[in-house]
Amino acid sequence: MTALYLLRHGETEWSRTGRHTGRTDLPLTPTGERRAGDAGRMLGAMRGAEPPALVAASPRTRALRTAELAGLSVGMVTEDLAEWDYGEYEGLSTPQIRETVPGWTVWTHPCPGGETAAQIGSRAARMVERVRAALSDGDVILVGHGHFSRVLVATWLGMPPDGGVHFGLDAAAISVLGDERGAPQVKRLNVPPVLE
Repeated sequence: MTALYLLRHGETEWSRTGRHTGRTDLPLTPTGERRAGDAGRMLGAMRGAEPPALVAASPRTRALRTAELAGLSVGMVTEDLAEWDYGEYEGLSTPQIRETVPGWTVWTHPCPGGETAAQIGSRAARMVERVRAALSDGDVILVGHGHFSRVLVATWLGMPPDGGVHFGLDAAAISVLGDERGAPQVKRLNVPPVLE
C-alpha cells in the first residue's frame, strides 16, 4: 500500500523561537541540519528502499536543504507547498501579535496582507489532488512547513483548513497519510526523526 509522507523542514532560528516564518528564507540551524539528516534515516526505516513515485518540496531554502540532508531527490518544487503567507505578521510571534489583537491565532483571525484560510486551503486541495494521482505509482514525499502541512492533513481528511489546529508537527518530524478501504486516514503523526 502506498502512502503520503510529510516531512516538515528542520529547525530555523525563527521556528525555534516561535516567530511566524512564511516568505522569509532562513537557513537551518546546526540542530536543524542534524535533525534533517536523522529524518532521512527515519524515512528509510519507515519506507524501505523502494524509490518514491514523487518527492516534492517548497521552494524555500529551509525545505530544500532539509530534503537534501534527508537524502531525497526532489522532482518537483512548487509554491503550492510554501508556508502560510503571514503578511504583516511575518517574523512576529503569537504573543507579539496578541499585544494588538487579543486572542489572535492563525486559525481564527486574518493575517493582514497575507493569505486567508480559504487560500491556503485551495493550495492544500491542489496538492492532495496531485498526490492522489501520483500514489498509484508509489509513495509520495512532501517536504514543507508546519502550518501548511497541518492544513494539508486536514484537507486529506476532508476537514476545513482550520481543522489543522488539531494536528501538531514539530521541526523535522514525519507524518504518514493513507487510506483504509477508501477512507482517508492518518497512519502516523509527528514522528520524531530519531532511530531508537
